[in-house]
Amino acid sequence: MQAQQSIIEIHQLSYRYEKENVLENINLSIKEGAFLGIVGPNGSGKSTLLKLILGLLKVQKGEIRLFGEDINRFKDWHKIGFVSQKANSFNTGFPATVYEVVASGLTKKLGLFKFMNKEYKKKVMKAIDAVGLLSFQKRNIGELSGGQQQRVFIARALVSDPKLIILDEPTVGVDAQNVQSFYEMLDKLNKDLGITLLLVTHDIGAISDKVTHVACLNKHLHFHGETKEFEQLKMEEMSSFYGHDINILTHNHDHHHHHGGAGQC
Repeated sequence: MQAQQSIIEIHQLSYRYEKENVLENINLSIKEGAFLGIVGPNGSGKSTLLKLILGLLKVQKGEIRLFGEDINRFKDWHKIGFVSQKANSFNTGFPATVYEVVASGLTKKLGLFKFMNKEYKKKVMKAIDAVGLLSFQKRNIGELSGGQQQRVFIARALVSDPKLIILDEPTVGVDAQNVQSFYEMLDKLNKDLGITLLLVTHDIGAISDKVTHVACLNKHLHFHGETKEFEQLKMEEMSSFYGHDINILTHNHDHHHHHGGAGQC
């Protein structure tokens, strides 16, 4: 396998709902090992793009290739993990432990186990460890904070050894002081486990020291490149892209002024 193969290749992709174009002529290539942050205003087509990549919407125009294969023929969905905005959606009575939720990520792949074999248990524990929740494995998921719950869902995605994990604004509902450690955990998955990450985020400022690449989407792809190129973009360009003044890079990681201000898209 050659180094740095493209995991996702998107060519001339457009998508419309009824009369309105949501995505226009998107060309995007994501290499193995990248940590891509996708930013853009609300209604910019970010969730449509994710749904197309995940096969939840049919490609209308253009092409998506996953791991070198046309998406219409792609079968290896276990290689791709998806984590949505699930944080805070569990009430305290939800009757499943961290271990059980993570283990449920294996049942699709292996059929329902009549008994837990050692390999299986080891996989589950390894995934829980990778997101830093070993001491919580027996806890009820409803008792955890939003950030911890999100880690559980990442572990559930990790358990089937994906090559790519797609995260849709995973820190919605995660309190400010835990956001940073959440991003550090993602950084580890990317750098230590070599998992390619695709993250839709409203807060590129908080993660600009972690992502390797940034894509700015607003119907069109306005920018796609390495983070350092993104950081050199002129403020005027970003302001015209978002339609209002924006202080996009907040390296002080001060999350308390985020009311439509710094780093908000």
